[in-house]
Amino acid sequence: MEKVPGDMERERRERSEELSEAERKAVQATWARLYANCEDVGVAILVRFFVNFPSAKQYFSQFRHMEDPLEMERSPQLRKHACRVMGALNTVVENLHDPEKVSSVLALVGKAHALKHKVEPVYFKILSGVILEVIAEEFANDFPPETQKAWAKLRGLIYSHVTAAYKEVGWVQQVPNTTTPPTTLPSSGP
Repeated sequence: MEKVPGDMERERRERSEELSEAERKAVQATWARLYANCEDVGVAILVRFFVNFPSAKQYFSQFRHMEDPLEMERSPQLRKHACRVMGALNTVVENLHDPEKVSSVLALVGKAHALKHKVEPVYFKILSGVILEVIAEEFANDFPPETQKAWAKLRGLIYSHVTAAYKEVGWVQQVPNTTTPPTTLPSSGP
């Protein structure tokens, strides 16, 4: 049975409701502290992402050639993209109480990355794993298992919304320009 766009939208909204009120509050509290240092945290996340998964740089002509983490940190283009990533995540986290807003934001992100940037969707899963690693390090003494579980659920929610947007636009896996995406993903939990 073929799904109609309204059904896809409803499925995305239902997935947004997966976090309980306590989980939303835990994610939002952690995020507020992290977002207070938005640009530096975003840069740290992207630098780690590109160092550990260099194949991801193929989508960024401005810093594709960079190998040195310090050079990446100083790159105005990378810093600008880090702020965009953190801004999109902030919109999602601030609106976890509003499944339609979360769905809408992630659909826009997914569609742009599928149609305009031609980014393989697996990179969203990889990047969200890197984000969880950075959060766990930033809050090593204050990241209890229930908060880790809430973030892991949010990671799954984000990935499911983004991949739904890819499917909605008829995404066909691209032939990589340089190297293929890694076959292993960072862990999302302890």
